[in-house]
Amino acid sequence: MTFLRSLLFMASLIAMTPPFIVVLLLLAWLPKRQLRRLSMIWVDTAIWLIRHLLGIDYRLIGAENIPNRSCVILSKHQSAWETIVLQRIFAWTSFVYKRELHWLPFFGWGLYLMPFVAIDRAAGKDALNRLATRGKQRLDDGYSVIIFPEGTRMAPGSKGRYKIGGAYLAAKAGAPAVPVALNSGEFWRRKAFMKRPGTVTVSIGPPIAPDGLSAEDINRRAEAWIESEMQRISPDLYRKHETTQSSAGAAA
Repeated sequence: MTFLRSLLFMASLIAMTPPFIVVLLLLAWLPKRQLRRLSMIWVDTAIWLIRHLLGIDYRLIGAENIPNRSCVILSKHQSAWETIVLQRIFAWTSFVYKRELHWLPFFGWGLYLMPFVAIDRAAGKDALNRLATRGKQRLDDGYSVIIFPEGTRMAPGSKGRYKIGGAYLAAKAGAPAVPVALNSGEFWRRKAFMKRPGTVTVSIGPPIAPDGLSAEDINRRAEAWIESEMQRISPDLYRKHETTQSSAGAAA
C-alpha cells in the first residue's frame, strides 16, 4: 500500500506540474504578487495529495509565535515536505534557494517566476550581500523569507552546521527571526521514493528580536532552540545518534 500511495503521488505531481508551469509562463506579465497567489493553487493541491494519498498530516505547535509582520523563518530541513507545507503555515512566503535550480525543467522555471531569492552559494560574501539586499526587498514587500540554515536536508536525528545567512538577513533588515523545528524526515526521507503515513510535528519557537544582537547571536539562539526542540520532538532518534557517535569515537 505504501508503494502504491507513493507511486500515485509521484505520478500526480508529474502530471500536474508541467501544465501548471506553462500557464504561469503565459501569465508571466502579471505582477509578482499575483503570480505568487496563483502558485498557491499548486501548493494547496500538493498538500491535499500529501494528506490524502500519502497519508501524511501534521500538527502545529506554537502557532501563537507567528508574528503579524514579515519575518525571517529559520527552519530545520529534513525533506521536501516542508518546502511545500511551510508555504501554507506562514502567509506570503519567499524561499531562499540555490540559483542552479533554475536549470530544472518546469520546476526551476516556476521558481524563477516567483518573488524568491536565488543565490550563488559559491559566490561567498557576495552571495551573503545579495541575500541581505534581495531578502530585505522581499521583507519590505510583505513576504516572510524562509531559509534552511543547515543548507541541505539532514537525516532525522542528525545536525549540520548552521550557516549565518538567515541570521545575517534578520540582523541587517531588523526583522524577527522565527525558529522552526520539524520531523518530516521520519515519514518522507531525503531522496526516498517511499513515503510512510504519519503525522509530522511542526513546532514554531518564539521570535528572536534582532535589536542589539549580532548575526552570530541570532544564529546561536536559533540553533539552540531548534536543536533543543528537535530532541523533544524526536528523543529516540537523537539518543540513537548520540550513542552511534559515542561508539564511533570510542572505536577510534
